Amino acid sequence: MCVFQLRGPASDCANEPHRGIANRLMWVPEVGPDDPHINQTGEYRKVCLRSCHIPQRKPFACPNTGDASICDAPSGSASCVLPDTVCHMTTSQDRLAFASTLAKSAGKVLRTVREQNAQLRPAELRNLGDRESQTFIAAQLEAMFPADAVLSEEAIDDKARLSRETVWIVDPLDGTREYAEHRRDWAVHIAIWEAGRLSGVVAMPDADVLLSSHSVEQLPPRDDGPLRIAVSRSRAPVLVQSVAHQLGADLVPMGSAGVKISAVVRGTVDAYVHAGGQYEWDSAAPVAVALAAGAHASRIDGSPLEYNRGDPYLPDLLVCRPELATQLLGAIARAAKTDDGAQIV
Repeated sequence: MCVFQLRGPASDCANEPHRGIANRLMWVPEVGPDDPHINQTGEYRKVCLRSCHIPQRKPFACPNTGDASICDAPSGSASCVLPDTVCHMTTSQDRLAFASTLAKSAGKVLRTVREQNAQLRPAELRNLGDRESQTFIAAQLEAMFPADAVLSEEAIDDKARLSRETVWIVDPLDGTREYAEHRRDWAVHIAIWEAGRLSGVVAMPDADVLLSSHSVEQLPPRDDGPLRIAVSRSRAPVLVQSVAHQLGADLVPMGSAGVKISAVVRGTVDAYVHAGGQYEWDSAAPVAVALAAGAHASRIDGSPLEYNRGDPYLPDLLVCRPELATQLLGAIARAAKTDDGAQIV
């Protein structure tokens, strides 16, 4: 993917039928100094995306102004600065790079929505944030990767994904309660499932953190002291309390599932145990990051986590430092016998 700032108005663009190439205008927000194509004023700005073999699609709008336009400028024209070489957004690395920009941009959308709708009740703000982030992400994926399928918490599950080579697994706002309470522990999840291979990114916008399975560092050394297990702020973790009691572990409350798994990756906690019901979008992106960082990730019985299944319900998981996996799986098994049916998030 090549991204360049548009130099001229969209009306200056000419048609470019050559080889089916479409040069698009996409509205993206300022997302930090590592994205030099985007201005640093916090405003939405048009950038031109050149991608190959993508037919003309419907335009999508700037979240601030509602303006919508598509640019079909020829390569090297005065309107759109593009190289003569053709860009192919077909590799896993291309998709993951796009996912990183998209997750950061969705985070900016969510922060803007929250700032501009402070008068809403928390439930209304949660719903609005979910809806606006979903709309933004879906539009970008439809424009750039129309042949790919999408499985999202906020969209109807199209079972055609089961026959696709590539499926994006998206949670446009993980941790809606924390988001509406103006806390930092919420996230945007974007995972990419490609014929059984999983990659992904987790953006934590209020913490200014982006973790990618492509670039994440390996787990840091563990600090001395008792084990630390991430737990939910909102629901009683009955099973994990039993696990913690067996192992003399400390419980560390925090928000979204993505934040909890990211805490394992960053060394803030040693483990996250969940047995209270989730779906694939809750864990796909953070699990991809955790595995890339060298963490253990499995179901609580030790079996592999599988994604893009017919039923996206994925009720339990364990993410932890690899040297603790056997110890934690044993404690979970003992706790399950003692506290039959206990649920934990």
